Order: sequence, then structure tokens, then C-alpha cells
Amino acid sequence: MQQIRRTIQKTNRHWSELLDEYLRMKLLNGISQNTHKDYIRTVNLLFKRFPNAWDSYFSLEEAVIAHLGQEGIAPSTFNSRLTYLRTFFKWCVEEGHLKKNPLANIKKRKEGSRVVAIDIEILQKLLQVPDRNTFVGMRDYCLILLTLDTGIRPSEALSLQPNDFNLLSGWVRIPAGVAKTRVSRTLNLSPFTVDALKRFLKMRPRSWANKVTVFCAESGNKLNRHVWGDRLERHSKKVGFHIRPYDLRHAFSLEFIRNGASAFSLQKTLGHVDITMTKRYVALVDDDLKADHAKASPLLKLLNPDK
Repeated sequence: MQQIRRTIQKTNRHWSELLDEYLRMKLLNGISQNTHKDYIRTVNLLFKRFPNAWDSYFSLEEAVIAHLGQEGIAPSTFNSRLTYLRTFFKWCVEEGHLKKNPLANIKKRKEGSRVVAIDIEILQKLLQVPDRNTFVGMRDYCLILLTLDTGIRPSEALSLQPNDFNLLSGWVRIPAGVAKTRVSRTLNLSPFTVDALKRFLKMRPRSWANKVTVFCAESGNKLNRHVWGDRLERHSKKVGFHIRPYDLRHAFSLEFIRNGASAFSLQKTLGHVDITMTKRYVALVDDDLKADHAKASPLLKLLNPDK
């Protein structure tokens, strides 16, 4: 057994030590702090559930199969775990710590499209919920406005600094270090959003200057996406429609296309690497047109007057 283990397991170093080394390299290559945390959470979860998984390749293979084969796991969760673990193990193989990658040939599961369409009336009600006379309420209001105006990702919005905004010219610059794709982009702002941001920025202590993110906690600490998700859930309960931060990005995308913007403009605005993701929104708008045509075609009256 010892001989078999030595031929398959190629290192005596602990997996946590290797993960630290791997993530130091990834940070030098520019991964975001959120991705860094996701790697730590995902890999730690595997070895927390299966403490002996690193004892041998056989143990590791059995552990990842059981971990990813967990009953009831959502396709998005499966794909996320698969991506992080497979990439880490691939590096371990390249560095000579594993003989082969136990996840090399595992394919991602097909995820159902979760593009949420929200009626304009609900969004109007949502904007009335935050108390704009308080710092926290005005912050939430501006975050909702900014997302509905630009389609910005929640993680990107929560990392913005005051000098990323040019309110005089009406735009916000998402730095490469903040953007999910590590490519900077500039988003235009409507006058409504500019006015709200001007009012909100006046509520910040001057001592914060550019040292504190724009959409921070009242204490000046950075607001994370989970807290923002909880805040938005609380607001959305008051309008009777469950809304998550990413749903506002979907709402922007659908209305942007419905109001005449091109798929190419939407792709650039959302920061998609290619047009594939953007086509989901175009397809949904096409479905709207089909439904409207089915209800409103003149031939319904001309050829079927009884109806």
C-alpha cells in the first residue's frame, strides 16, 4: 500500500501550504480579492468535509467525486467548485505535486438561464423604499440607481473610489483592478444618477477623502456583497418581489435592449468578454416581441373576427 501511495502521491507538502503558494502566484497575476477568497473557501470546504483526501491520489479522487456528487447541488454551485478545484489541481500537477488531475475530464453542468425580468412599476416602488435622509438609505438608493443606470456588477460597484467618478462629465471609470475581467471600462451616467451621487458624496466625512470606498458602511468600512444582498432583500420585501443585486443588472440589460441599444453596446457596457452572454438578453427581448405579435397582429381581427 505504501508503495502504491508513493507512485500516485508525488509530494509530502500539505495541501494548505501549496494553496498559499498557488494563490500568491495568482495574486501577482492580478486576480481579484473576491476570487482569492473564493479559492480559499472552495478548497477549504473540500478538505473540511474530507480531512484525509490529501493522503493519496485515490483518497483525493474519491473525495472530489463525493464532494461534487453531493445530492441536490445546484449546477452553478457544481460548476463553481469544479472550476476552482480543477484549476488548483492542474497547477499541482504542473508543479509536480500530483501525478494527475482527478477533475481533468469532468465537464461543467448546463445551467438554466436565470435572467430576471422586473416590471418597471416594481423598480419604481423599490426606489421609494430607502430613506434618503440617512447615510445608509441614500447609499442604498444610489447603489440601486447606479446599477439600473449602468448594469455594473455588484462587486465592481462596491469597490469604487470617489476619484473613479467624474460627475461633471457624467461618467464612472471601472479600474482594471476592480473589473471582473481585469479590463477597465467607462460607463456613462444619467443626470438622475449624477444628482443623487452628488448629494450622497456630500454626506461623507471629508476625512475619508479617497481612502474610503464610495458605497461603504456608515463606519467607513468597506461594504461587502453579502451585506448589500441582505440590504436589498430587506428593501425588496416591502415591494413584494424578491430582488437580488444581480437582478438589477439583468433589469438594466433587458430595458437597455428594449429601448433600442445594440447588442454590441450592451456587451461593452456590461463588460462581457464576448457576445455569448449578451445574447441571453437579446433572446428574451425577442421573446417579448413574439408574445406581443401573438396578441396584437392585425390578422387576428381580419381572419378571426369572432375573437
